[in-house]
Amino acid sequence: QVQLMESGGGLVQAGDSLRLSCVASGRTFNNYVMGWFRQAPGKEREFVAAIRWSGGITYYADSVKGRFTISRDNAKNTVYLQMNSLKPEDTAFYYCAAGFLLGSTANPREYAYWGQGTQVTVSS
Repeated sequence: QVQLMESGGGLVQAGDSLRLSCVASGRTFNNYVMGWFRQAPGKEREFVAAIRWSGGITYYADSVKGRFTISRDNAKNTVYLQMNSLKPEDTAFYYCAAGFLLGSTANPREYAYWGQGTQVTVSS
């Protein structure tokens, strides 16, 4: 049974940093893409960043490029999202996802597995 478990969310002030973690278990993810999405109240789920487990190629939404960094630790089966220079508009529930993508990394329908999410709140 595939499980994705996020952690690391919290309440911070604008300009602060947070690191989210996603521990993956239940299968081999070598050919998968691991993604981070977020959803704010009343808004659709939006792509944040993704990384190919094999090779480490990364993808970012324009809104977070230069501030967020996605990475993975193969030995720990963990994907990280380092978030720097946080802004109030980054406030959302953040989800980790995994998928064997044939299409766009930004399309949530491409991801078969999802975690429960973790809340990130940035105060101004």
